Amino acid sequence: MMDLTQRQWVKHSVFHPFEGFEDLRWKKSGSVLYATIVILLWFVAAILYKNAYGYQFHASSEKMFSVVPYIVQTICLFLVWVVGNWSICTLLDGEGTMKKIYIYSAYALIPYVVGLYIQTILSHFLVQDESIFITVVQVVGIIWSVVLMFNAIKAVHQYSISKTILAIILTLVAMIIILILLVLMVALFQQVYVFISSVYTEITYRVRV
Repeated sequence: MMDLTQRQWVKHSVFHPFEGFEDLRWKKSGSVLYATIVILLWFVAAILYKNAYGYQFHASSEKMFSVVPYIVQTICLFLVWVVGNWSICTLLDGEGTMKKIYIYSAYALIPYVVGLYIQTILSHFLVQDESIFITVVQVVGIIWSVVLMFNAIKAVHQYSISKTILAIILTLVAMIIILILLVLMVALFQQVYVFISSVYTEITYRVRV
């Protein structure tokens, strides 16, 4: 079995989509640190893509910048994917731990994240007639990451192709359920907060009077 550094394992996983994650699994390698860096880079890329994209392609319509939507669209969404996949694959006798799912899934996102940076950079040098180059980068990044994600889930859980497809579909369903529950929970906490705040304000008013 090859003996690579953590950085080399990242490169090996990305450029060898069909055996890279299998090698990673059997070597029991993979770094939480590198995986976290990828997710943080995705977070930054999402902000730049929305707010620093070339004006000739699309201008930002945001009058007030808020970091919260980007955290939800990247970091939170990724964590929901990890939890959802772990929950489903535990029921489907998957061998992957939450740590491994986190690492492998993050590695699989690298082409997509790199594509976001490349698209943002190209948007400042190309004109609209040359937008096909940006589209190619976008499509290649997405397809590459989809292939990597499929093989990552297949390798980490040691599934067959059909079972991997089933696991991914059920994971997406689980993500929807988790997100709905989170929204309901946030709404509930908001109502409780408003109620407590109203009671406190009323009591304070009565005491002063």
